[in-house]
Amino acid sequence: MKFLTDLRFKIAALFALVALATTGIVYAQLEGTERGVAPLASTGDFEVLGVEVDVRGKNAFEARQKGWEEAQRKAWKQLYKRTQGSDTSGLSDSALNNIVSAIIVEEEQIGPRRYIATLGVMFDRARAGQILGVSGRKLRSPPLLVLPIMWSGGSPQVFENRTEWQKAWARFRPGDSAIDYVRPFGSDSESLVLTAGQAERRNRVWWRNILDQFGAADVIIPIARLEYEYPGGPVSGRFTARYGPDNRFIESFTLNATSSEGIADMMDTAIARIDTIYASALSRGILKTDKSLIIDDPFDLDALEAALEAELAAENTENRIDRTDGAGDSGAEAVESGDATTAPSTGAAITVSVQFDTPDVGAVGRGESSVRSVPGVSSAATSSLALGGVSVMRVTYSGDISTLAAALRSRGWQVQQGSGALRISRGGNE
Repeated sequence: MKFLTDLRFKIAALFALVALATTGIVYAQLEGTERGVAPLASTGDFEVLGVEVDVRGKNAFEARQKGWEEAQRKAWKQLYKRTQGSDTSGLSDSALNNIVSAIIVEEEQIGPRRYIATLGVMFDRARAGQILGVSGRKLRSPPLLVLPIMWSGGSPQVFENRTEWQKAWARFRPGDSAIDYVRPFGSDSESLVLTAGQAERRNRVWWRNILDQFGAADVIIPIARLEYEYPGGPVSGRFTARYGPDNRFIESFTLNATSSEGIADMMDTAIARIDTIYASALSRGILKTDKSLIIDDPFDLDALEAALEAELAAENTENRIDRTDGAGDSGAEAVESGDATTAPSTGAAITVSVQFDTPDVGAVGRGESSVRSVPGVSSAATSSLALGGVSVMRVTYSGDISTLAAALRSRGWQVQQGSGALRISRGGNE
């Protein structure tokens, strides 16, 4: 008996440990404190990075002030040459102070009388644009969701861990880019949705739900694949620019780093080049929003025509009832005897939750299409998706729930009606 008691205790302890471990795994997977890096805020200002200065002054404060002024002068000459294609004699320090919006300290060393630094200078687009003859506003792409996939060690990762690729995208400053990047970083449940496997999914329902969640119109998929000659040694990086729900290829290139310490710089260089690739694809008309991702659901012409006919028929019926003395009951019976499946009841639009089986991805689209085909339905979209189970569709219908249920039955659905909700099924394989 003592042996059995000890055995039961050990088994119970083992189950408790498994439960704690499972809970910890799930918590860590969703909590995400060690997963992604939040991106830097981006602006539309002109940016010039990597400006090196080495100046002296009477004290540390004066040396630093001189260093920042010199950085502004150097950055303006670089920006002018970049936008105009020629050199300039520069502007006065007072004029530069009026158009510089920020100084970015990348690296700095401050001595008693010497200042050595690598700085970035941001110029206000509106003010600097007037001097450069560049419009303060520029045409940009629609918001594009960034899905940064990194291959290392034979497996792809996005936000499962803090990869060097995701870190590089987080510190990238796209203010002067033609691409409007939407950069998630794996917070909350983002890491469960934005995975490397998502890039291989073609189903538009999935992509519509994801893009709507992030306020994006389409997706771009920059991929980094690293190969190490040996641990800590030279690294070769293969970078590919892809886009869209079909994961279409645009261009790829290779960069190298002499050691693992150079990976971060290699990633920054790769992103700058990929940004150029995407901007070029945008100007050439290659990078354009997939039309299948646009939800054309403001109204349905067939449903609108059916609703207008029903409204006209209802008005005629009311006129007949008004002209007939004492025939109210027979008139009501005539309306009730009409075909409720072909003409919906008129009145204020109602919103109904419709539960339906979704054994696979195709069942989602088939279910939505079938419900949308019902006259009087102005929209039908899956609000809660559960593949292999029961999903929920949000339906807007001009009429009452009983008429909607009858219309669905006429299309072969088995319908169970509840309070403000319907449960539909086919009674067999879809």
